[in-house]
Formats: sequence, structure tokens, C-alpha cells
Amino acid sequence: MSAGIDRACQAGARLSPACRLVGISARTLQRWRKAGELKSDGRKAAAQQREPANKLSEQERRQILSIANSQAFAQMPPSQIVPALADQGRYIASESSFYRVLNEAGQLAHRGKAKAPRHQRPTPLQASAPHQLWSWDITYLATTVRGVFFYLYLIMDVYSRKIVGWEVFETESADHAASVFRKTHLREEIVGNALVLHSDNGSPMKGATMLATLQWLGVMPSFSRPSVSDDNPYSEALFKTLKYHPGFPDKPFDTLQQAREWVAGFQHWYNEVHRHSALKFITPDQRHRGEDRVILNQRTALYEAAKARRPDRWSGSTRNWKPQQIVYLNSNKSTPKEPKVTDKAA
Repeated sequence: MSAGIDRACQAGARLSPACRLVGISARTLQRWRKAGELKSDGRKAAAQQREPANKLSEQERRQILSIANSQAFAQMPPSQIVPALADQGRYIASESSFYRVLNEAGQLAHRGKAKAPRHQRPTPLQASAPHQLWSWDITYLATTVRGVFFYLYLIMDVYSRKIVGWEVFETESADHAASVFRKTHLREEIVGNALVLHSDNGSPMKGATMLATLQWLGVMPSFSRPSVSDDNPYSEALFKTLKYHPGFPDKPFDTLQQAREWVAGFQHWYNEVHRHSALKFITPDQRHRGEDRVILNQRTALYEAAKARRPDRWSGSTRNWKPQQIVYLNSNKSTPKEPKVTDKAA
């Protein structure tokens, strides 16, 4: 490298640009020359690129692969191969070397007859109208007795986000879950609909009484993956809204009746007053009754009229008030998504 810089300078190049071209400064070259004869690149990065003296030879790599794929060790990981070889009085390479060589050869997979565990995402569900897809879950409500909780059973319609059923009990059981769902199903007058009920894998959700009730009513159950919290996002989001509501009591509930009264008030606020951000700020009740299209069309007309009056205040289209036609649960990468349009008004 030093000779190349010298030839460039002899040909008329300046020292600084010539050094910069090879990735060093002129001061660095002067320091290397002052330290002694410069025979190679003195940078640390260049030193790191040099092959280590203890690198495995190609013959040793083939030997590792041959042993790992032999009949005696084909079903064993390197963590067991290396100790087994040691018991035979043989040392080929370290455990990490075995892992590295197998990984580079693309053989560091699940070894043995048993198949590697698969965690497949649940089948995506969708709803284009109310009473097609419900989601439910149970959350704790603290009481004035430490360690004792009330249990809130909450069922929501995923399409409209409306709370269609709820109840507060002192215990958690599949019998209570079946009772709440049966009453909700009757009150909402679900007849002949292909309703899907999604939940997590808790014991009340998968209890015999609950599953028998769903089968009797012709409802298809759907469950989250075990120990996966984001497979039931709508119920989890609803519980967060409930717990962080400004009116949520600062102190624990004293009686079961007190808890039920508060939840009844929350249901009224959430369904009839709360403008849901995912619904283009329409209340769940309005969405459930099909009033959202009229309201959103009126908003669109209002914005278009405002743009027509003062077009200088808009650099693009007006705010997107189109309702979301299809709601997805546990969507994957192939699930279509509606384009996101932002309001570019001043």
C-alpha cells in the first residue's frame, strides 16, 4: 500500500488525496513510516481480516461433518457428541467448533426423529358485519381484601367494537362463562349466523360446559396460541381502555354490586359516547346499527366543501373518512390492508 501511494505521488498526485483513496490519512502513513519499515496494512481492521493461526483446516472440517453425520451421532447435538467422543479418548474439536461447522454447512437443524416444534399462527378471521366475529376474555378487578378479586367477563363484537355482553362474578369458571355467553347470544338474537367466538386458552374458555354451550348454539370456537398475548388484541385493548378510563375507581371495589354498577356505567359510555379511533371516531353503537356510513359521508362532504372554499389550505386530498369495510383478527402478511390516507390540511 505504501509503494502504491509513492507511485501515485511520483505521478503527480498529492499525498493527502492518495491516502484518502486507500482509506487512511497522510498523518497515519507518516506515523507508520516513522515506526519502522512498512510491509503491510497497519490498521486494526486489516489485522482482523487476516486468517487466525488456529483456524480449522479443510480436512478437520470434513472430519467434523463426517462424525456428526455418522450413524452413531446423527441424532445427537454437538453438546452430546463432544462428551461422547471424550469418553472414547478422542478430541476432534471444541463444542463451539462443531456448532460453527454444522451451521456453515446448513446442518444445524433439529437432529433426531422428533420433529422441531412448530408455532403456527391461528387462521386469520374476518368480519364484514356485526355478529360474525366476537371476542371475549376475563380480567381481574381488585377488591378491598388483599389477594381477592372479582372477575369481569366481557364479550365484544370485533366488527363494531360494541360490548355485547358482560358480567362480574366472584369466581372464575366455565359455568359462568357459558351463562354469560348464552344470555348474550339470546339478547342479541343470533339466529342462523355463522358466528365465531375467539378467546385465549384459559380454563374457563376451554371448559367442558363452555364448549358444550357453543356447540349447542352452533358457534365456532377460536383460540389463541398458548402463552401468546397478542393473539386476542381486541379484548386486550378493551381492557386497557377500561382500566385507564378516567372514571376507573382509585380504590378497590368493596362489594360485587359496586363493581357491577361501575361496569354498567362504563358499558354505556363505551358503546354510546366513546368515539373509537379505529372506527374513524364513530361510537361502537353507531357502527353496530350501520349508521357509520351516513355519518362518515357527511364528514367527507363537509371536508370537501371546506377545501372548495379555501383550496390554498390543502396540499393534497382531504381526510379519509371511509369506513373500514372488513376487520381482521390475527391477520398475516398476506392479509390485505386498507391504504392509510392522512389529512394534509393546514
